[in-house]
Amino acid sequence: MQKERNFTDKVVMVRPAHFGYNPETAENNAFQSAEGAEDVLKIKKKAEQEFDQLVDKLNSKGVQVLVFQDNPEVIKPDAVFPNNWFTTHSDGTLVTYPMFAEARRKERDPELIEELKSDFIINNQVAFEAKECEDRFLEGTGSMILDRENKVVYACISERTEERLLNEWAKKMGYQSVTFTAVDPSGLPVYHTNVIMTLGKGFVVLCLECIPDQDEKDKLTKALNDHGYEIVEITFEQVKQFAGNMLQLIGNEDQPVLAMSSSAFRSLKANQKEQILSHTTIVHSDIPTIEKYGGGSVRCMIAENFLPEQ
Repeated sequence: MQKERNFTDKVVMVRPAHFGYNPETAENNAFQSAEGAEDVLKIKKKAEQEFDQLVDKLNSKGVQVLVFQDNPEVIKPDAVFPNNWFTTHSDGTLVTYPMFAEARRKERDPELIEELKSDFIINNQVAFEAKECEDRFLEGTGSMILDRENKVVYACISERTEERLLNEWAKKMGYQSVTFTAVDPSGLPVYHTNVIMTLGKGFVVLCLECIPDQDEKDKLTKALNDHGYEIVEITFEQVKQFAGNMLQLIGNEDQPVLAMSSSAFRSLKANQKEQILSHTTIVHSDIPTIEKYGGGSVRCMIAENFLPEQ
């Protein structure tokens, strides 16, 4: 398998048709709120506005966004988070994933894959979704932080990220896995790795206080240090503002740009911003409705496209 680069200037985003609060995913996503969720049409409209604004901001920074319109005939409240159901790779591989919530499995859309095929090369499709029948889950780049250049996958183990399945994925894709357990202050497992960890160009944003086991913490920090990453440490209070849920992309003139929500940006302290800005520029957009009812932020809304062009 050819060497991959870590970051891309091409992304896929799904414009939601029926965004809203999903009680099924709220079972183990502590970041969701049901307050006011009954105002379905208002939430739907606001989510669409927030989505469009984020797309505009990414485009303005030189990121090429392929917007796929969610099919309104099928109600998928979390369709705005496509990174959980597929990943793409520079050798032309597309991988689809098993999802914890039954309602979310409808998000795996063959039409989106066909749209990608019209401009990009997909010569290998790997499907893991049959694992759902065994109640085994691995939710794409929600579950996994991929260091594509060094072939390392970082993951916190949870109900949505089974370690055995992660290791199967790593073996198939040629990666080494670094796993750990992360919990919130009440001791509940963190549902996705990407809410507490962002891999950037030369740095990583990470909530170490979520990892109670010192050996696991040491193993993780050693792996990151060995690959030359400066750790920008954040607190769990900042995690609640989605400061761990960022995505490094490539923008104008091949320069790195870190995408995040405005709530994440506002939560960062001056010294943390200084650390980050020594490596990359920042683009942020306000998405309070999507964060409140979806329990995910900017990173979750973006599926990177590493496929070779036709």
